[in-house]
Amino acid sequence: MKVLTIATNSVVRLFRERTNIFFVFILPLLLVMIIGLVFGGGFTPRIGLVVEDDGALSQQLVAAIEAIDGVDVSAADSEQQVRDDIRRNELEAGVVIPAGFDADLRAGSPAAVQFLAALGTGGFEIQSLVNTEVTRLDSIVRAGQFACDQGACDEATGLAAATTAVETLDGVAVERIGEVSSSSIGQFDLGAAQNLVLFMFVTALSGSAALIQSRRLGVSRRMLSTPTSATTVVAGETLGRFFVTMVQGVFIIGVAAVAFGVDWGDPLAASVLVIAFGLVGTGAGMLMGSLFSNDEQAGGIGTFLGLGLGALGGCMVPLEVFSDSMTTVAHVTPHAWALDGFSDLIRHDGGLTDVLPEVGVLLAGGVALIVVAGFTFRRVMTR
Repeated sequence: MKVLTIATNSVVRLFRERTNIFFVFILPLLLVMIIGLVFGGGFTPRIGLVVEDDGALSQQLVAAIEAIDGVDVSAADSEQQVRDDIRRNELEAGVVIPAGFDADLRAGSPAAVQFLAALGTGGFEIQSLVNTEVTRLDSIVRAGQFACDQGACDEATGLAAATTAVETLDGVAVERIGEVSSSSIGQFDLGAAQNLVLFMFVTALSGSAALIQSRRLGVSRRMLSTPTSATTVVAGETLGRFFVTMVQGVFIIGVAAVAFGVDWGDPLAASVLVIAFGLVGTGAGMLMGSLFSNDEQAGGIGTFLGLGLGALGGCMVPLEVFSDSMTTVAHVTPHAWALDGFSDLIRHDGGLTDVLPEVGVLLAGGVALIVVAGFTFRRVMTR
C-alpha cells in the first residue's frame, strides 16, 4: 500500500505544473496531427503540359499523358510558366510538346518532347511514365508507316490499323497470390507510433528531475525516518515513474485512435509492446535521477538525450531510409525495437507472436535498467 501511495504522489507532483501537462499530453498530439497532415496523405504528382503543336499525333500524345493513372495533368501556357511553377513547388514536372512535333514524327525525323523536373521530386518516375507514352506513339507511327511503305494502305489507314493492333495486344496477366497487409495504412498511423515512442522516452528521462528534487528537498529521507524501508521507497518511486510513462502512452494511443483514426493493430500486442517500452523508459529515468544531483541539469540533458536517441532510433526519420550499417547502429536504442514492433502491427497486421522478439529485447533492457537504477538510487538515498 505504501508503494502505491508513493507512486501516486509522484504522479500528482509531476502534473501540478501546467507546463508538464502541455509537453506530456498536448505537444505529442499536435505533432501527430501536423506530421499526418503534411506527410501522411497520398501523393499525386502534378504535371504541367505545354502543347505548342496542334497536329493529330500531338493531340493523341496529350490524351495518352492525361490518361496516365496516378498523376494530375494540367495545361500550361508556356515553358517558362512550367519552370516557375516547378520552382514554387506547385508542379513536380512539366512536359513540352514543341511546334512541328507532328510533322517531324510523320516524316521519320527526330521528334523531341521536352521534360522538366526538379531534383528530388520524383522526376525520374514521372519521366518513365511519360517516356512510355511517347515510345508507344512512336511505335504506332512507325508501324503505320511500314504498312504504307509496303503499299498496303494510305497513311491514315495505316496509323489507324497500328493503333488498333496496339490496343488489342494481350496484356500481362497478374495473379494475386497473397498480400502483405489486408488494410491500408492510415494517414496518421506511422507518425503516431514514432511520436508515441519518442515522447514516452523523453518524458521518462526528463522526469528524473522530479526524483532529484525529492532527494534535495529531503522527501526521500523523511520517508525513511518513518516505518518505511528503503526498498519500499525505491519501489514506490520506480512505480511512480512507470505510472507517468504509461499515463502518457495510454493517453496518446487513445486520443490518436479516436481523434485521428489511428489503427494500432492488435490491442493485446500493442499493450504489451507499450508496457515493455515503458519499463525501459522508467529504468533510464530512474538511473538518471540517481546519477545526477542537479534537477535542472538532469531535465535538460534528459530532453537532449531523449531527442538524440529518438532521432537515431527512427522516430524522426523512418528506419527504412537508413543504410544497413545505420540500421544496425539504430538498434542500439530501444526506440528502433519498439518501432519495429509497431511496424509489424500496423503495416503487416501482426499479432503478439510477431512482436515477441521486440518485446523480449525491451523487457530485458527494461529490467536490467530498473535493477541497476534501483541499487544506485538506494545507495544515493541512504548514504
